[in-house]
Amino acid sequence: MVRAYLQYWRINFLTLLEYRANFVMWFVFAIVYHGVALGALYVTMRQFPSMNGWTFREMFFLYALWMAGHELHNTLFFTVVSVPDYVREGRFDRFLVRPLDTLFQVLTVPQQIVPDALILAIATLAFATAAANVRVDWAFIVFVPLVVMGGALIDLGISLAVATCSFWFIRVDTLRWAVMSLEQDFTRYPISIYTRGVRIVLTFVLPFAFMNYFPATYFLQKADPALHLNPSVGLLTPAIGLIWCGASYTFWIFGLRHYQGTGS
Repeated sequence: MVRAYLQYWRINFLTLLEYRANFVMWFVFAIVYHGVALGALYVTMRQFPSMNGWTFREMFFLYALWMAGHELHNTLFFTVVSVPDYVREGRFDRFLVRPLDTLFQVLTVPQQIVPDALILAIATLAFATAAANVRVDWAFIVFVPLVVMGGALIDLGISLAVATCSFWFIRVDTLRWAVMSLEQDFTRYPISIYTRGVRIVLTFVLPFAFMNYFPATYFLQKADPALHLNPSVGLLTPAIGLIWCGASYTFWIFGLRHYQGTGS
């Protein structure tokens, strides 16, 4: 199954390269989107040189960690976000009559997402690492790729859980956008600036803080004043990603058993 998925992505990538204008367009869009986000962060930090002990360069690294995991998710698993649309439009039923795992079929639906945003994210992370004077040793070289992959799996697990809800509620647009807004708006800053309730949600309910905040506190050797956890919990990101994916896939299978279609 994994080999088939990798082969699919190889063919998909080669196909996308045939449309170079589209590749360039997405690359420009990624630069503008993340450039605006970082620009807003820079303007904010000019007014407040230190935000609860975090400088702009450290928050740049914080953002780059999230960006890398998020763009890896968008490159490999973004089609999961479209499941509610497939269900509502009656197109999901076609996956049920084929002798292949339904999630595998969803993940291999042709899409226009190209890996240029991921390339930009990797370059941004490298630049942010240097700007924040992060110590690059063997632990960094080993764990950063694992943290990025773990972050992508956290994104996938949460997206899959939201998508599965559409088997019962059909329209989950509000839930989907609420989760996306929570991730994109709250992960730009250290969770230590938020109220205790928000910190708990971002750590234990929807663990977006493990995509960047806790790994960043470990790599930057900073204390965690948010929940007073040991900075080394940031290395648990891959495990948390796997747990979320496993739990969400179990929920997905449960949902499939109760799926009745929309009659569309």
